[in-house]
Order: sequence, then structure tokens, then C-alpha cells
Amino acid sequence: MASLHDLTALEAAAAIRRREVSPSELVEHYLDRIARLDGQVGAFVTVTETAAREQARQADAQVLSGAPLPPLLGVPTAIKDLNLTAGVPTRLGSRAYADFVPELDDHVVTLLRQAGTISLGKTATPELGLPCYTETDIGPPARTPWDTSRLAGGSSGGAAAAVAAGFVPIAQGSDGGGSIRIPASVTGLYGLKPSRGRISRGPLDADPAGLSVLGPVTRTVRDAAAFLDATAIAQPGDPHWAPPLPAGESFLGWCDRTPARLRIGRYLQPPIPGAEVDLECRTAWEFASVLLESLGHEVVDIAMPMPEVMIGAFETVWAVSAANAPVPADREDQLRPLTRHLRERGSRIGAREYAAALAALSLVSRQAVVATAQYDAVLTPTLALTPRPVGWFSGTAAEPVEPAEDFERQKRFTPYTAVYNATGQPAASLPLHWSAEGLPVGVMLVGRPAGEAALLALSAQLEAAAPWADRHPALWLA
Repeated sequence: MASLHDLTALEAAAAIRRREVSPSELVEHYLDRIARLDGQVGAFVTVTETAAREQARQADAQVLSGAPLPPLLGVPTAIKDLNLTAGVPTRLGSRAYADFVPELDDHVVTLLRQAGTISLGKTATPELGLPCYTETDIGPPARTPWDTSRLAGGSSGGAAAAVAAGFVPIAQGSDGGGSIRIPASVTGLYGLKPSRGRISRGPLDADPAGLSVLGPVTRTVRDAAAFLDATAIAQPGDPHWAPPLPAGESFLGWCDRTPARLRIGRYLQPPIPGAEVDLECRTAWEFASVLLESLGHEVVDIAMPMPEVMIGAFETVWAVSAANAPVPADREDQLRPLTRHLRERGSRIGAREYAAALAALSLVSRQAVVATAQYDAVLTPTLALTPRPVGWFSGTAAEPVEPAEDFERQKRFTPYTAVYNATGQPAASLPLHWSAEGLPVGVMLVGRPAGEAALLALSAQLEAAAPWADRHPALWLA
């Protein structure tokens, strides 16, 4: 091995078990990389060196004790700054939360710790997780390590940047409209949005519409499966449940299964009117189609399954969720223009309009699932455009972009992803193509409802046929 950060999460866990490397050595290696290189990337908003070193010492002792070890003991990770971490600032990408320190952990944080991972800190996210790019007023933009003049996407932009830059082998993200898949695509990673109810969002959950889910950003499909095995544990009080795997099965085990011949439906027409698909995104989609066929699967062109009414309904729900965020009245002026725009829009929506939007979203989601029920998976581009330059959405201080135009640019950039937050289906972005400029371009595979296991098996088959895990930006070697 050339460097410790060349290890995947599962490889690192195995090396620790063989006592080839200690948790403390891993943690120190990654902390050094963050200290030296994150100024170029903007992945972290908080680095918890002291806590990470203490947890690493405890993990060192566990290894030497000879006792049974949790599956990911000693593997460094990072938590998205939208998720609560007891005693660690959780700023939600906003000046309005600059001094917020929770007293409790989200369940996903607890479960990752129980699996043995060691968090190195909190990764950057845009304000309240609302935009699909990560620019904030509390830190630098999160940039893709493949070209640091371009954004890492959002809202899990910091998480993806951290993994792609070799700051952690695996990171936790969340996805309410594409927020795992978007940054995975622009940073050359595998990003999995699990099914609604697969991973608990408790103990507090500010998304009554059920659009947002938690999931991993990783270099490999197997690492994503291991994350799911560690965190897909239902918790008391969860409002949604995805059915567990049969006894004796694991998501990681499914990665070793070769799928039977599958029927894959594909479409290119963006659900957002007026969105145009860049040639590189189309090329990625075509390449994935040919690759699937070469593996023995049937790929069939289908109509875009979601009617346009879905877009308006989703925007209504999104705006109300923005307005519902508990921002103190005396801190409203600390919010960014886009956030204020969405909150003002949401505050004008009455109860009947909101209820009608939820009903419409539910109905068209049901129709979309029925329309593709005969297919084992659906293939689309992840994004309609290649990674965007810093400032492309919001402009600059000297020439700001109006918030309404900012939002329209986001829709044209990512027209495909939010559909599957509405349906609740699992979906993943796979890094199967790089542009002529050397920029990563992902494709999206959507599984059957609650079908993460089969989606992981198909993803692993594609990864084996067209490996990507050893493809890195120049920053990787620094």
C-alpha cells in the first residue's frame, strides 16, 4: 500500500484486525491530511482532534484486549453538520446557528460510533441543507478535489469532498432532494440514497414530509453496504420503516451476489421543463447503458415517469420546510438571501395549499412507482450538467445572482434526483465517466421500493466491470 488513505473503510478495518495498523495511526494520518490540505477543499467546518485521538486510544486498547471487535473499529469518518452531535457545534451551515451545541446525538451518530468508527469532525453543508451546492457565510465553499475552482455539490458537499480528497474513507451524508447523489457525482464517488425509513432520522426529525434520508458517501460499493449494515437499525418512534433483510443476510453480503438478467428502464428527458442535458452527462448515461447490456441485462427506453405537477408540489413542500426551520427571530437577518427567499415563499403558503401539495406529491409518486414496476432498476444521468464553478449559482459579492434565479439554476443542474426523494425509492450515483476536462460525471440507478440489497448487487457488478475506486484527483498524492 502506498499510503494509509489508499485503504477503503473495509480494508482499514481488516488491517486493524490484523494489527498491521492501529486506530491511532490511522487517525493521525487523516488529521495530518486535513490540516495540510483542507484549505484547498473546504470539506470540514469543525475538526475534533482531541475527541478523535481519545477514541483512537480506546480503540487501540480494544484491539489489544482480544475481545470481539465491532465491524468498523478504528475507521475514521465524519458527520455532516446538519446532524446533531452532543457537545460538538452543529452550525447547519448558518451564522444563525454559529453557537449551537446540541446536548444529544442523532441515532445515526450513535450507531456509527457503536460500529467502531471514529469521527474526525463535522463536514460542510449549505445553510439548512437547502441548496444543491455548498457555499456558506461560516466557511469557504466546499470544492471538488478534481478541480478546486468548481463546487463539490450539496448539501453533503463537505462529506463528498472529504472522501474524494482522502481525508476520511467513508462519510455520513443526508439526501432530501439529491444531496448525497449530487456531490457524489461531482467528486467521483459512490453515493447511496437509501429507502425512506431505512436509517432512523431520530431522535429529532424536522422533515414531516419524509423527503430526507441519511446515507453514505464512499469510494466503493462495499463500503456503502457496510455503512448500511451498521446504521439500518430501526429505532423506537421512527415514523417510517423499511423492511429488514431476512435473518442471516447483510447488505455487504449482497455485494457478492451476481444479479440475474435484469430489465433496466432508462430515460433521458429531464423532469424539469427547460433543463438541457450536457453532452458529457449523456455520454455517461450511454456508457452505462452499454455496460449494463454487456453484463447481460436488458436496457429499455421508457417515458419519463413523473408528470410536471410533481415539480410544483415538491417546491411547495420544500419552501414550507425552509419556513419551518426554527430560526430565532432576531437572527433572520443573518440568513443568506436564498434561505430568506425560500422562507418568505414558504410563509405565504396556507394550510390548504400545503396539504394539497403533499397529496399531489403522494399521488404522483405512487403513479411513478407503478409506471416503472416492471423494471428491476431505472437508469438516468445523475445531473444534467458537469460540476459548476464556484459562484455559478449565487454569484459574487460584487455581482450577486437573485435568489429566484439561483433556485432556477439549481433545478436545471439537478433535474433528476428529487423525483426519488418523493417516491422514497433507493437510488445511487455511480462514477462511471470522466469528461474530456477530467471531471467526474455520475449516472443514477434507481432500485425497486426498499430494494437497496439488489441495487447494491447491481452497483457492485458495475464497479467490478468498470472499476473506479483507484481513480483519484492530483490532491490525493499530496
